[in-house]
Amino acid sequence: MKTGLVLEGGAMRGLFSAGVIDVLMENGIRFDGAVGVSAGAAFGCNYKSQQIGRVIRYNKRFANNRRYASMWSLITTGDYFGAEYAYHYLPTELDIVDFDTFRNNPMEFWAVATNVGSGKAVYRQLKVLDYEELEFVRASASMPLASRVVRLNGQRLLDGGVADSIPLAFFQRQGYGRNVVVLTQPMGYEKQPNKLMPLLRLQLRRYPKMLKALAERHIMYNKQLEFVRQEELKGNAFVIRPKAKLTIGHTSHDAEEMQTIYELGREVATEELQKMKQFLGK
Repeated sequence: MKTGLVLEGGAMRGLFSAGVIDVLMENGIRFDGAVGVSAGAAFGCNYKSQQIGRVIRYNKRFANNRRYASMWSLITTGDYFGAEYAYHYLPTELDIVDFDTFRNNPMEFWAVATNVGSGKAVYRQLKVLDYEELEFVRASASMPLASRVVRLNGQRLLDGGVADSIPLAFFQRQGYGRNVVVLTQPMGYEKQPNKLMPLLRLQLRRYPKMLKALAERHIMYNKQLEFVRQEELKGNAFVIRPKAKLTIGHTSHDAEEMQTIYELGREVATEELQKMKQFLGK
């Protein structure tokens, strides 16, 4: 039975997941495959490249760099997180991805984006993290209102969390029968309708199916949470989640706040490590 790691998104809440995966790497926990959505894709790549500490390091280092993430970037380029700077210049020049390890690591790594034309999820296996694959990661993490539509290979893409926020069912269909799922919301969380729909309708007025997916996202997400819970109770999934709501917004420029969220992930992962090893048969 193949083992998988499923990483949901949540923008800067993803630093919780970064803390989790660093503890797993430090303890030699390996999976046959991983799938990430949005921040789960952008940060999860470091599992395949086996770069412990890289996520929290570069987020803190560039927290106040306007080319990395800022309103200046949003106004001047259309992307809050700089498209070229954050997704291409940083990983190749400033805090370099270990591309050789990523390419040679046999663990599969998948990312999820949403096709704005259909409102459906698009899944892609990332093998080398070349320019095109990094563009898919950018698409996966491109939140509506904070990003332009990403055009890639004839498709128009945005945040994967709109169509498939927690892709456990997808990974099960790929043959991953035993999965560790890292959530960024606590037990009992229930997603509410999006209050920004009027602005979203303005930005994405050419894409009615995407707007429908956004309007119904809370319904989809809450059903996925219930599915994850049922799989957890059946013993098919081991779920790591925050103990309480994470006190960080979609964006942050506070390095101390980032470190706090990261440490919460490390804490929970450390507490759950032995149980998780038993679940995985390690």
